Amino acid sequence: MTSTGFRRTFVAIGVCSSLALAATACGSGGGGSASGKTRITVNCEPPKSSRTDRKFFDADVASFERQNPDIDVVTHDAFPCEDPKTFDAKLAGGQMEDVFYTYFTDAGHVVDINQAADLTPYLKELKSYGTLQKQLRDIYTVNGKVYGIPRTGYSMGLIYNRALFQRAGLDPDQPPTTWDEVRADAKKIAALGDGTVGYADYSAQNQGGWHFTAEMYSQGGDVVSADGKKAAVDTPAGHAVLENLHDMRWNDNSMGSKQLLVINDAQQMMGAGKLGMYLAAPDNIPILVKEKGASYDDIAIGPMPGGQGTLIGGDGYMFNKHDSPAQIRAGLKWLEHMYLTPGKGFLGDYARAKRNNAPVGLPEPRLFTGAADAEDQKIKKANANVPVQNYRSFLDGNAKLKMKIEPPDAQQIYSVLDGTVSAVLTKKDADIDGLLKDASGKIDSILARS
Repeated sequence: MTSTGFRRTFVAIGVCSSLALAATACGSGGGGSASGKTRITVNCEPPKSSRTDRKFFDADVASFERQNPDIDVVTHDAFPCEDPKTFDAKLAGGQMEDVFYTYFTDAGHVVDINQAADLTPYLKELKSYGTLQKQLRDIYTVNGKVYGIPRTGYSMGLIYNRALFQRAGLDPDQPPTTWDEVRADAKKIAALGDGTVGYADYSAQNQGGWHFTAEMYSQGGDVVSADGKKAAVDTPAGHAVLENLHDMRWNDNSMGSKQLLVINDAQQMMGAGKLGMYLAAPDNIPILVKEKGASYDDIAIGPMPGGQGTLIGGDGYMFNKHDSPAQIRAGLKWLEHMYLTPGKGFLGDYARAKRNNAPVGLPEPRLFTGAADAEDQKIKKANANVPVQNYRSFLDGNAKLKMKIEPPDAQQIYSVLDGTVSAVLTKKDADIDGLLKDASGKIDSILARS
């Protein structure tokens, strides 16, 4: 799954829509030359409806073209940045942009179907490449060759309501770090009554499977084997996840009676002050404040409970296999200008974001390392306008966790696991052994077809 929203104001960013698939302007530049310039098409320009984001993005592109008068950048927008329903069709039909947005989980697939340019020979020209987090660079490295450049990342944590923690007699500066503590704290919060829910979890629209996977990672488990060929859910970790959810739902009554929830349900409850905790990425925080009625002072985030691992996701850019060397070089320059310079560009200009009342200081996973990271963090800290102390435990805890991306065939697997999680949360006598055995068989079938 993707995280909801983007850093600061970036909530709705897009690519060429399915309606534009037949239009040649949506695809690769076909030679990449325009009036003697190197021409590149790029996607994920914010739509016109996101006025501030669009203004920032277009200004940054214009700045890039002024600094590089030999390069012509043609931007494409729509919603979302990548539509899974049309992504493969655009690739297969030759309609993909020269420089195109991808989720982390796309990298291996795009390479497998031979639709990505090999960037390895050009990396020496990307000054910032060595400053990027290795675990993020590795996502786009296949068989020793580099096929993409990471842009942003997210990791899951435990969002919680500080005000409810205080009312329940809990320390808001010490969020739970184990699932036993989550269960105990959720029970105390639910005891406040008046429809208050201690802990909420998703179980519909593939989001239940997404969270099941994150909860497996948190306990050192996985949903597929290391070689990606067999299911790994029918394990002690899988049983522990479901048994904990069952006990909170049916024994403690700390999860409320309404189930089959999705992310918007949890956000609505949290924004209304009726939910103590739920799993999410930090980019949920501005959504809770701007759209759901919460305040920055009340919303905090801690690390994934369990202490073993956390699910990470994110995005980056890959290059069309038809790109010329000049287009690849131009695209790399564009990425460096837009996203890969500390404290600058579309996602990194913290001073500009602050001037426009966008949140600065949310605990996004760090893109850079070393001196570049120090510079980025210095500028970010100087412009912070949210209560950064509310995120300290998340940042400190994350440093100790294993970061794991989503499994292969994630959406199909999540669909299977939705049924597993929803059964436990809606049927008091759910057969956990049988549910995991059934899910395991279905996942094996999905992996066998891959």
